[in-house]
Amino acid sequence: MPPGSPMERRVFLRRLAQTLFMAAASGALGLAFWDPRGPDGGTKRNDAFVMPDFSGGGEGARMAIARGFDRIQGAESVIRALGGMATFIRPGDRVLLKVNAAFASPPLLGATTHPDMVIAVARMCFQAGAERVMVTDNPINDPSSCFELTGIGPAARSAGAEVILPSPDQFRQYGLEGGQLIQNWPLLGVPLTMADKLIGLAPVKDHHRSGASLTIKNWYGLLGGRRNLFHQRIHTIIAELAMMMRPTLVILDGTSSMIANGPTGGSLDDLRETRTIIAGTDPVAVDAAGAALLGKTPQDLPHLALAEKAGAGTVDYQSLRPVKVSGPV
Repeated sequence: MPPGSPMERRVFLRRLAQTLFMAAASGALGLAFWDPRGPDGGTKRNDAFVMPDFSGGGEGARMAIARGFDRIQGAESVIRALGGMATFIRPGDRVLLKVNAAFASPPLLGATTHPDMVIAVARMCFQAGAERVMVTDNPINDPSSCFELTGIGPAARSAGAEVILPSPDQFRQYGLEGGQLIQNWPLLGVPLTMADKLIGLAPVKDHHRSGASLTIKNWYGLLGGRRNLFHQRIHTIIAELAMMMRPTLVILDGTSSMIANGPTGGSLDDLRETRTIIAGTDPVAVDAAGAALLGKTPQDLPHLALAEKAGAGTVDYQSLRPVKVSGPV
């Protein structure tokens, strides 16, 4: 279903009608009181958090690029090209999907992870034998409104996954070894401790500060506190996020890409059909490949070079010999 088509608009309007009443009632109250820092402003000291390594180690980095599919077919095709979800998920695994649910906006606008991607990946995880699939993010706006109006919440539940909304008791103080910015900082750590595997699901977006919002920038949603303080050093913080996270897999959704006015967009004119989904175990490589969907090169995104220098991955994604698959459209 092409983005912006009459059919997608009808699907969106039906979803929106089903959720708007509850979201409007609870969201208005939530926005009045919600503070992602928690009641202590994010300064409460907890036991030091140790970041799990979800990568599995061992095998070298892998990557695949699927072009010409719709979103669900593309997700299935790119994972199949990597050997299938069973390559990453074992029977009994608890899987956490880190989505981008930052804004209370409809999926049609491309500012957040598309609900179809959530459904496709959650289902593949269950088919591979996952015992539990969880979905989380720490949105900029009221979490319950964001998860409902983006369609992510209903999509997760329809696939049998559990939505974990952030709450103050789920944050832990964290310090990144070798980091300049992420030191004694509140992190949405509890959902990470509940998982055996971690998959990042990010849309392709322009970003007025960093140049692009791709899979590494998606980890920004795990930060609590006054994270807007990092905006003046945006490339450093994104590089530190790359150092901080060792995911099992990342999936970059460029079925349609927000080529302007990111990261929020607001108009279908901000989107371009790029019909590409990229998946891999090296987020730096995935983002380097994804930059082209925005008409950029890795050199246009300084955080990628910083992340590579820190040992978080490679900008030379072609060196991974990505598997390439093409669809019918």
